[in-house]
Amino acid sequence: MGNKNSKSTNFIVQGGILAMAGVIARLIGLIYRVPMQRTIGDAGMGYYSAAFQIYSLMLIISSYSLPVAVSKLIAGYTARDEYKNAKRIYNCSMLFACFTGGITCLIVFFCADFLAGLIKLPKSAIALRILAPTLLVVAIMGVMRGFFQGNGSMVPTATSQLVEQIINAIVSVVAAKFLFDYGLGVSGLLRDDDYAAAYGAAGGTLGTSAGALAGLICLIIVYLISKRDFNYRVRHDENRHSDTFGRMLFALILTVLPVLLSTTVYNLSDILDQGIFNYVMDTKGLSEVKAEHWGIFSTKYKVLTNVPVALASAVCSSMMPSLTGCIRREEYKIARRKVSLAMRFTMILSIPCAVGLAVLGKPIISTLFQGEVDIPATMLKIGSIAVVFYSMSTLSNGVLQGIDKLNIPVRNAAIALVLHVGILYFMLDVFNMGLYGVVISCVLFALIMCILNWLAIRKYLNYQQEIVRTFVIPTVSSIFMGLVAWLSNFLISKALSSFVSLVISIALSVCVYFVLLIKLKGVKEKEIRSFPGGNLMAAIARFFRLL
Repeated sequence: MGNKNSKSTNFIVQGGILAMAGVIARLIGLIYRVPMQRTIGDAGMGYYSAAFQIYSLMLIISSYSLPVAVSKLIAGYTARDEYKNAKRIYNCSMLFACFTGGITCLIVFFCADFLAGLIKLPKSAIALRILAPTLLVVAIMGVMRGFFQGNGSMVPTATSQLVEQIINAIVSVVAAKFLFDYGLGVSGLLRDDDYAAAYGAAGGTLGTSAGALAGLICLIIVYLISKRDFNYRVRHDENRHSDTFGRMLFALILTVLPVLLSTTVYNLSDILDQGIFNYVMDTKGLSEVKAEHWGIFSTKYKVLTNVPVALASAVCSSMMPSLTGCIRREEYKIARRKVSLAMRFTMILSIPCAVGLAVLGKPIISTLFQGEVDIPATMLKIGSIAVVFYSMSTLSNGVLQGIDKLNIPVRNAAIALVLHVGILYFMLDVFNMGLYGVVISCVLFALIMCILNWLAIRKYLNYQQEIVRTFVIPTVSSIFMGLVAWLSNFLISKALSSFVSLVISIALSVCVYFVLLIKLKGVKEKEIRSFPGGNLMAAIARFFRLL
């Protein structure tokens, strides 16, 4: 029994490692955007965001689903001790990644002007061309991450993420400044001020390329160090079942396609949002501010709300291989326990993050960024609940993919996207809600995905979600935490600087939430100990007689 409990909670430890790395990486991404935004301005961030949305869509087509698909297939083989087949699927996936990554790289490089024109920001083509080679690098990196995740280790992925983001941050800031200054000269010659912002955005994307290359080098080093143990298992694999290359390629494509389609819909939503927003702004005679406004949304709202969602993404990446193994071994009770624990872990973290962003949004934005503060602060008040819904939809996508219901997230995402686009256009064109309409429609998109996904999980896994400890107690604790955060920031800011006040308020509110969560029995001691650093947290709780 103890072994089963260990199996059912180990993915939380691995997911927690990946989650911490993901959050740190997102925080680094948030931090480096501060000097970059101050250098290239909201307009530059608008070009940067536009290039990234096209790049993200191409990344999905080429490789975004590869870590998930490769980890799922390798986990299925290793669950049956078929290590020779696991190595074959790795080699097959690598060839597939080189092909898809290379094709999309060439498309983006040579068709950058056309793609940028589709979203009404043609100067974003400069940044797109710099991003193009990254598609091949990330495709190869995705297969290697999937290999490690399929073998139950999130540490290589976590390490490479941190290395990637650190290099990204350094190069992005330096290159953005250098190319922005270069763009000033171009703007002077062509009498077009936007070239400085466009070249600055291109400098930011250069950091992405450099970071991806550094992350790949890191993974190659880890692979060379660790492959001896895996090769030993391959040599001693006595399983006679051997899949052909063609069958493996077919299995890979069948696994990649549903994941690819569901993630494509997610990112297609971002591109459609910007395209519809720009179109409506043009029709209303506001073309000159559309890049600046979208820069506010993408940098001062989206980046902040995306940081906590990294937690759910990490838990999802960790859970899927282990969930697939449970299904292969027909351990459905353990599978349901994994889903329950993953959901509780995700809500315990995402609910307070959503409340914190709503309450402290304005001081956070004013501390980090220059320029407009009130609009993004209001956006966070309206849309911080998206953190909870996107976390739930991300996790539920992973559950459905892990139990071999790969087509369900695609169908649900398509339904949500159609409703989302209709709501967005209605809010922008009829009600003139501007960026607030974009925020509300994004929240509704994630909510619809949550509802549809969890209905499917209840049907196919015979799963009943526990409510009180997963949702009610974290919500009650977060509300009190939010009151403490708002009051402490309000009082302390009268005596100290806004930055010091913000740091103290966040630290105090985290402590309050932790105490309330334990006292209201929202989390048990064994669950705390299953978290990364859980033994230390449990020791602290016992020292203060909370447990």
